[in-house]
Amino acid sequence: MTRPATSPQGAMAAFLPVYEPDLSGNERRYVDQAVTSTWISSRGEFINRFEDAFGQVVGNPHVSTVCNGTVALHLALHCLDLKPGDEVIVPSFTYIASVNTIIQAGAVPVFAEIRQEDWLVDPADVARRITPRTRAIMPVHLYGAVCDMDALHALARSHGLAMVEDCAEALGSTWRGRHVGSFSDVATFSFFGNKTVTTGEGGMVMARDADMLRKLTIAKGQGMDPERRYWHIAMGFNYRMTNIAAAIGLGQIERLDSILQRKRGIARQYRSLLSNQPVTFQRPRPEVESSEWLISLLLPAGVDRDAVMQRMAEARIETRPVFYCAHHMPHHRRPELSLPISEDIAARGISLPSYPTLTEGDVERICATLVDAIRASGPPR
Repeated sequence: MTRPATSPQGAMAAFLPVYEPDLSGNERRYVDQAVTSTWISSRGEFINRFEDAFGQVVGNPHVSTVCNGTVALHLALHCLDLKPGDEVIVPSFTYIASVNTIIQAGAVPVFAEIRQEDWLVDPADVARRITPRTRAIMPVHLYGAVCDMDALHALARSHGLAMVEDCAEALGSTWRGRHVGSFSDVATFSFFGNKTVTTGEGGMVMARDADMLRKLTIAKGQGMDPERRYWHIAMGFNYRMTNIAAAIGLGQIERLDSILQRKRGIARQYRSLLSNQPVTFQRPRPEVESSEWLISLLLPAGVDRDAVMQRMAEARIETRPVFYCAHHMPHHRRPELSLPISEDIAARGISLPSYPTLTEGDVERICATLVDAIRASGPPR
């Protein structure tokens, strides 16, 4: 039986989730305005206002809202006109949506290895996996860190490949001062409840140019001609965001700078407090300014991760394992494939509470509890 954690005074300690959104800005006021207007579905002023504000943040006006981050990926891949047997290179160490949507688009995922330091796809391994059937590369920016976009962009250009950038976890992150998403034919973002900016459920696609944006926008709206109602000119889907969700998103993105500032401060505190402990943080490359979306680290070899997480839970602190490798999943299993770096990080990684309203005292409590949990869950001495 799990024993509730208590303070020295006997009071039950506050529960600290891995993430919770900060909705303390204009979110409620904008939602009320959307409801009052009666425009609560996929038309209304907040759709355009949110897209405009987002475009200013990423430095690209060619953006379009969608109903979640997974359909953003599917829409992007669909608009590349992939054919059966076409290959898309993707890291195996990623959230499963990156891989599932490749198959949904009719293509074949080809799994690549990651780098030890930043846990992101290794351009050298991507190069080794390019074949005559390769059509696209999908860099996935995990936990706020950014892939080596110089190397990946050069690979795509030299081989004539498309690039779809999965930025679900990297809003606010940059490579050499350029916002993620600006290096690819299409980029996708997620606004799930645990993301830096949330709309509850929601996503965004970003195109390199106006022609691709038009293609994405038509496909997300059932393939209907924008100039001729109920005349459908292409295969399409109902992937539209609601005006209510966009109202929440606008209230969120208005405060993006302050949210990022706080999250980066939390990350610095974690790294400082755990600097003398036997844990290894994800290390973004020098060209990267990370949004520090979700603070994640590797436990020492031999430490029982499940036991650490259970002890943290007993102290009313939620943690999560990092992603499992896609090539180990039953529906994507590749028993012949060995990706030792991906497999090691997937086995030892853990994510800690990272939401912007955490206090310094909360982070101190999390770190102290983690240190105790590691000591209690390691191999016998």
